[in-house]
Order: sequence, then structure tokens, then C-alpha cells
Amino acid sequence: MSKLIKVVRRGQCIGCLQCMLACARSWEKQISVEKAALSVDMYPGSEGTFSIRLCYGCLEPDCADACPVQALLPRAGGGVILDPSLCIHCGKCVTACVPSALMWDHEKKQPLPCKHCGVCAFYCPNQVLELQEQNND
Repeated sequence: MSKLIKVVRRGQCIGCLQCMLACARSWEKQISVEKAALSVDMYPGSEGTFSIRLCYGCLEPDCADACPVQALLPRAGGGVILDPSLCIHCGKCVTACVPSALMWDHEKKQPLPCKHCGVCAFYCPNQVLELQEQNND
């Protein structure tokens, strides 16, 4: 069994960005939405509708397959793990991510893969996100 973060109540998102701030604060020790492993954006032309991009937890991730130096490796249970010492900053992983859910750290010039830790869900005031058990059998 593994855990993956999921969007469970998209319609309840108010765009407060607390999920992104919690992620960046917990993992990058910064208060910045630019350092989060997920993104929340407003749909153009739609008031109150938000797009929440987060790692789908692919078992065979395209982002890892696209990495020419294997800096991204599949994570047990879905998603990827980054070895920053191997990353050559090419960005091919971000381009290969079909749901556009792999975020990029423009300062470090490397991907920001989701760790599926659940901190974003914990700080979401409207329970939009949830850390769920996955049966990968």
C-alpha cells in the first residue's frame, strides 16, 4: 500500500494557495508559491473555478522516461523521486508530463516532484485535497 495525494472536492477550492504555501514551506523552507510541487490557477473567463495541478502518481511516469540521465526515478506506489545531483537541468521531464503536473524550480533549474506527503491536504481549509491509500496490486 502506498499513499497518493488526490483532488477530491475541486468545486470547493477558493484559490487561497494554502496548499502551495504549505508544500514550499515544508520541503523548500520558503514561503513562495514558486517552490511548490503543485499549482492552483484560475480558469480564464470563469469566476471561481480553479485548476489544481498535482502529480497523478503514475506507475510508469513519462517524466522519468524522458529524463536522459535518470535523475527522476519511479517512486514505489506511483510518482517520481528526484536525485538532484544527477539532474542536468534540461526540463525534458516537465515537457513529458502529460497532465502538466510536474512543477519546475526556476531558481535551481530542476523539477519539483510531489512527495505525496499530504501537507498540502492538511493545510487546505476546504478539504479539496486528500492523501489516499492506493492498492497497487
